[in-house]
Amino acid sequence: MRALARANEVRLARAELKRRVAMEQVEVAEVIITCPWEAHSMAVADLLMSQRRWGQTRCRRFLAQIPMSEKKTVGSMTERQRHTLATMLASAERGRGWRASPWQGSLARV
Repeated sequence: MRALARANEVRLARAELKRRVAMEQVEVAEVIITCPWEAHSMAVADLLMSQRRWGQTRCRRFLAQIPMSEKKTVGSMTERQRHTLATMLASAERGRGWRASPWQGSLARV
């Protein structure tokens, strides 16, 4: 029974996090960097798609620039991946296009 209670707690916390992201009370880049407990085992695509105007296609194209699997969990990301993804998200919010250079590990302007 404890496992079911814990699963329900995580599910409710994730739903609240998604609501806060959708209402723009918290930014996805901040969640990626800080990695709260409720987002630790959450897929990156689920987090990205909780934003307004972010569907599966936009998410897939965005993650293909890094490249990163849609199923990768936030908690399993390296610091470098977190930083790259957060920088790209901040750039996307400002309306600028960025492309990750996977062989250099740096960001290049498109």
